[in-house]
Order: sequence, then structure tokens, then C-alpha cells
Amino acid sequence: MIAIDGPAGAGKSTVARALAERLGFTYLDSGAMYRCVALRTLRSGVDPGSAAEVERVARGVSLELGPGVVRLDGGDVAADIREPAVTAAASRVSVHPGVRAAMVERQRDLVATGAWVAEGRDIGTVVCPESPLKIYLTASEAERARRRAVQTGQDRDQVLAEQGDRDRRDREREHGALRAADDAVEVETTGLEVEQVVERIVDIAASGGWCEGRRGRLSERRQEHARQPPRRAAGSGDPRRAGSHP
Repeated sequence: MIAIDGPAGAGKSTVARALAERLGFTYLDSGAMYRCVALRTLRSGVDPGSAAEVERVARGVSLELGPGVVRLDGGDVAADIREPAVTAAASRVSVHPGVRAAMVERQRDLVATGAWVAEGRDIGTVVCPESPLKIYLTASEAERARRRAVQTGQDRDQVLAEQGDRDRRDREREHGALRAADDAVEVETTGLEVEQVVERIVDIAASGGWCEGRRGRLSERRQEHARQPPRRAAGSGDPRRAGSHP
């Protein structure tokens, strides 16, 4: 498994998705899971600041993730979870320890088998600290804001201000705070195309010997994962409910 962490706008989702496709691995967007919790919280009229109520939401939702697929309680929400209001709420709900514990359980359940490229803010430090390859993506504040503005259509100055608040919350939260793992390799993405970043990570993996013995199985893994349906993140309505994970 490859763990990719970093702040908002550093290119995690785009790079992780492209890297997974390059290697024939499965891509896990952990941020989409928190966004789903935020969306369900908003739709249910729950205050995102209420830790106990949001944790109940997090432990009760049904999530299905796959290539280009995000389903919340059976409905396609791939576009809905990218709305600015949901983005803001996701940053608020993700600070609650109970919510993070619920999502970490589900994430560990998903990546327990198979070959994955997982991205988020605490993949290499909390979710899968044993991952053999950890990447921490960074970019300048201006570049990160520009990317987010292009993605959302918002004013860049507004994005920059919101980004600062989000960075502070991510770094100061008690559980799953944003930081690079001690053994992570930092990759600066400012001014680089996606393909260049992917190539750099592949080179890092190869130079560290991480790819040894794996290349011969990539084609087989690609075929295996292509046959798999979207994965359901274990929850209250799933027979594989997580709970055995620490």
C-alpha cells in the first residue's frame, strides 16, 4: 500500500488517482468519506459542531467507494460532496475524535486486503502507519489556493482565507492532526504537472526497492481489481462492520 498525505490543494486526490491507475492499484479517497459524513450531517439538520450527534451519523451511514463512484446510503453523491458548504462542514466534523475513530475503522477495513493507493491527512500517521511507502505532498499556499479556485469556481482570495482556517484546524486537532510521518518522503508539487508528480513517486518507490518483486504481479492485480465492484465501507448496515481494528 502507498500512503499519500498532505494539506488541501496539494494535489493528493488527483495524484493518488493517477498513481493508482498507473500501478493497477485501487484508489481510496479518505476525504470523500468525511465529506459524506458532512453531507449526511447537513441533510439531517445536525449541527456539525455537535460531537456526539455527528459521531452517531458517522457510525450509521452506508458508504460505497469505487472508481468514480461515491454512494451515500445508496445514492450517488460524487458531485454533492464537492459543494463548498459540504467542504466547510467536512472540516468541522472531521475534528471530532469519535468521527475520526469511526472513519479510521472503515478505512482500515477497506485496505486490509488488496493493493491500494490511499490519500488523506493522516493515512501514513494514523490509518496505516505500517505502510511501506509514505508520501507527503506539499505546494505553496498561493498554488494550493489557485488549484482549489479553479476546481470550485470560487474567488481565489476567498479560497486562500478559508484555506488558512482549514490548515489551522487540521494541524491543531487533537486526533489525526495533519503532519508528515517521520519516514514520509516529501514531494513539492508547485509548478508540476500531475504526470511529473506521479513519475517522481514511481521513481522514489523504485529507488527504495519497494517495487522489487511486485512488477510481475501488476497486470494480475489490475485485472483482479477491474472485476471488483465498488467497495462498501463497513458500517452499521454492513455485515463486515469494523470493530476488530484498534
